[in-house]
Amino acid sequence: MNLTVDSRNTGEDVSLITLEGEIDVYTSIQLKQDIAVILESGAKYLVLNLSKVEYLDSTGLGVLIGTLKKLRENGGNLVIVGPAMRIMRIFEITGLYKIFAIYPTEEEAAAKEGISI
Repeated sequence: MNLTVDSRNTGEDVSLITLEGEIDVYTSIQLKQDIAVILESGAKYLVLNLSKVEYLDSTGLGVLIGTLKKLRENGGNLVIVGPAMRIMRIFEITGLYKIFAIYPTEEEAAAKEGISI
């Protein structure tokens, strides 16, 4: 029931967020608030590094989907990087891999998305 959020602005409109722990009903509220602060600072592109996320439930997916929707409405995007196989499986089972940009590394995400991380 813990989640660590580490964010850094990598460009004028890009923020890299590294998450560690569990994204669930208990931690999703704080994650949503942390993301809101980052968006208010002007970020249009969020790169979420999920390589250290051990668990993701439907509440967490809801936060990610809501964030993606907000960003796309403003001409931005949410990019997911490095999910472990068990987390990637959740995206596959739900079909969400079709709507999220998911990459194995930050470098590949930067190259394919045309952003600097």
